[in-house]
Amino acid sequence: MANIKSAQKRVLVAERNHARNVAFKTSVKTALKKVLEAAKSKDDESLKASLSNAYQLCDKAVAKGILHKKTAARKKSRITKAANKLLAE
Repeated sequence: MANIKSAQKRVLVAERNHARNVAFKTSVKTALKKVLEAAKSKDDESLKASLSNAYQLCDKAVAKGILHKKTAARKKSRITKAANKLLAE
């Protein structure tokens, strides 16, 4: 732990932000998995809803600075591509 009081505060803030970022990234991953599950079940309504939710979470992560915008774009592109592939089967 740091000796200077302001440095100690920064360590605490960094830990808190890290925990928040990890939780948000986990929710993004869960949303992406739900899209794949909906695509496998070929349920069109749940697929649209889960895809919309996944897009929304990716965009929120970019706005909060948790994900880079190109990372979010790549995730959205890959999940859409995978969902379309599962629906085509």
